[in-house]
Amino acid sequence: MCILIADDDPVVRDVVRRYLERDGHTVIETADGPATSAALADTGEREIELAVLDVMMPAPDGIDICREVRSGPRPHTPIILLTALGDEDDRVLGLEAGADDYVTKPFSPRELALRVSSVLRRSQQQPDTEQAILRDGAIEVRTALRLALIDRMPVELTPREFDLLVFLLRNPRRVFSREELLAQVWGWDFGDLSTVTVHIKRLRAKLGCRHRIETVWGRGYAWARNRAETGGR
Repeated sequence: MCILIADDDPVVRDVVRRYLERDGHTVIETADGPATSAALADTGEREIELAVLDVMMPAPDGIDICREVRSGPRPHTPIILLTALGDEDDRVLGLEAGADDYVTKPFSPRELALRVSSVLRRSQQQPDTEQAILRDGAIEVRTALRLALIDRMPVELTPREFDLLVFLLRNPRRVFSREELLAQVWGWDFGDLSTVTVHIKRLRAKLGCRHRIETVWGRGYAWARNRAETGGR
């Protein structure tokens, strides 16, 4: 796998590179925003399969580049952000920009390597062909095409938002805690639970009044089926 490490600190890049190479990855290093944007836009033989971006590197920063990727020709490229410890606003902005995960500095290089493996494993799952079309009211999801529609109009979702929507649609009326969603949708045994909170918020916003994500206080979230389709039950 070809991994991009973008950080203006050469020590951070060197340590992360050694850990990722130990796991069998090829690593490309960049130190600022322009070089990172150029590397991600390169259509040569070495296609970047995951990017680790420092939020605070020289502009454009990691969050801006994350937005560029999500609106560019390779919108599904997995992204992990490196953020300063305690900068909650940066973490939330990163998740809202479409990042798959984030790791706070100072961090354990081994933990970052495990996060990289987890995100890659999830992104490489085979296309879903089982139950290829899911419907609830005006919402239609074609899982094999990874396409979400409202009133037959496409809705732009990040890969993780799409996975979350599919999971909820396939498990209507069941309440899932944030820990359960983190395990089932993200495939993580550990992680910041605010990741789930932010993705729920973004998914609600993108689905608008059509969403049926209910907050069950003290327990988690559930998808309430369209009453028109369930006989009003």
